[in-house]
Amino acid sequence: MIAEQRAELSHADVDAIHRVVEGLEKAWNNADGEDFGLWFQDDADFVNVYGMYARGRSQIAEGHKMIFSTVYAGSTLRATPINVRFLSDEVALVHMLSHLSVPGGPRAGEHDALPSMVLARNSGAWRIAAFHNTFVRMPDQN
Repeated sequence: MIAEQRAELSHADVDAIHRVVEGLEKAWNNADGEDFGLWFQDDADFVNVYGMYARGRSQIAEGHKMIFSTVYAGSTLRATPINVRFLSDEVALVHMLSHLSVPGGPRAGEHDALPSMVLARNSGAWRIAAFHNTFVRMPDQN
């Protein structure tokens, strides 16, 4: 269930942010790095689950093109927003649950993560300004 802060903002804003999440998921599942990058601002910041940092839409798109044809080839993503928190009328913080199924290669298996992203509205469109992804794993018991 989505927890919505600042009820004075319209449901259209929440729906538009959900469309961003759906767009990321569709781009991933179509292995389309260019489309994946389009959901980000030109100067967006991106940190993946391994702590690798990319700056800007172009680097984000290029990095995803590469992984879609190598370590994450044939993978499928399910992303579900779990919280949309409006920090202002133009900025939102979103947390998601994501599940990635990788059929083969060095990253084969099932992977859960908890991405967070900051979206900003520019000229009426919501785009990702910052994205940080974190694997969800139980700590090792030694």
